[in-house]
Amino acid sequence: MDFSFTPEQEQLRASLAAYLRSHHDFTTRQAGVASDDGRTPAIWHDFTDRLGLFALAGPDAPDPFDLLVVMQELGVALVAEPFLETAVTSATLLRESGTPAAAALLQRITAGDAVVAFADSERNGRLAAAPALTRASPFAGGWHLHGAKSMVMAAPWATTLLVSAATPEGAAVFAVEPGSAGVTLHPYRTIDGRRAADIHFADAVVTAEQMIAPPATAPAAIDAATDATIVALAAEALGVLRRILDDTIAYTRERRQFGQAIAGFQALQHRMVDMFMKIEAATSATYLATMKLHAPARERALAISGAKVLVGEACRFVGQNGVQLHGGMGMTEELAVGHYFKRATVIEGLLGTSDDHLARYMSVAATPSAPEGVAAA
Repeated sequence: MDFSFTPEQEQLRASLAAYLRSHHDFTTRQAGVASDDGRTPAIWHDFTDRLGLFALAGPDAPDPFDLLVVMQELGVALVAEPFLETAVTSATLLRESGTPAAAALLQRITAGDAVVAFADSERNGRLAAAPALTRASPFAGGWHLHGAKSMVMAAPWATTLLVSAATPEGAAVFAVEPGSAGVTLHPYRTIDGRRAADIHFADAVVTAEQMIAPPATAPAAIDAATDATIVALAAEALGVLRRILDDTIAYTRERRQFGQAIAGFQALQHRMVDMFMKIEAATSATYLATMKLHAPARERALAISGAKVLVGEACRFVGQNGVQLHGGMGMTEELAVGHYFKRATVIEGLLGTSDDHLARYMSVAATPSAPEGVAAA
């Protein structure tokens, strides 16, 4: 099987990598996440104006390997901009929704005019099938939203929130302005320097036109957005982990003990080989999951949960060993490796840990597939 990238994808990788090396070094990144806003708006604008990355969020579904290339390079550079939340998660949900309101918001994303966050996670579980704590009650002019969402990534930056809520007919998704009446954000900084918020809805009014995805299409749209996000997170993790390994190798070649570089110690060489092998296993699983994004539901679920398990294990193993091989310097603010480890740790827990997805994998694998020509229940 050929896993090589096309010339266009290699060109995309090269141009994005060159831009980030020139405009988003570690010092620039740290200054951005330490600012009051927590990001670097100039980078966001260049994604649109110079690099055209938001073309991948258009109405036509992009090649998933194009997004994989982009997410890998964003991981290498430890970019904190909400590209994942806007151009992957929200764009996928909007494409699958099929409503005029969704198409209009998708056009704003493509133009770089909107930062959109999907408010879906609740306290009742990482892999909850449907919203339970957020409800939409109908009235003559629209809907009243009540409830809460937890740890909504990029919410403090969002110009629009996509909020999943239970209606009498089933789950639906609404476009909500963060500053509207009855919507309260409690923002905070996550351990990797990014921004998230818990959101409370108290009799928040939304119009009928703000229903982005009705109950007829919302469950499938949410599933598609979740799957696309997990694969994109896995791709970002590959970039993060390769940077940890590269920095660790470089450090051990410079750090000297007993008159020689510690890279010459066989025990440390074995440790770095183990790190490399974990990354290679995670890479293969991520490529497979990317290929299976549009496969039948059972096949897709197995590939995606399998990738999340191996990527999560690699995040933990490579991150911990990278920090340990740097010694006491590994967790200082001045050295990059500790910040990459923090991002790897966050990725491991987002949208289900390795344990969550291992349980899901086993559950799906234990369910017999439907006979050919018969739809699975």
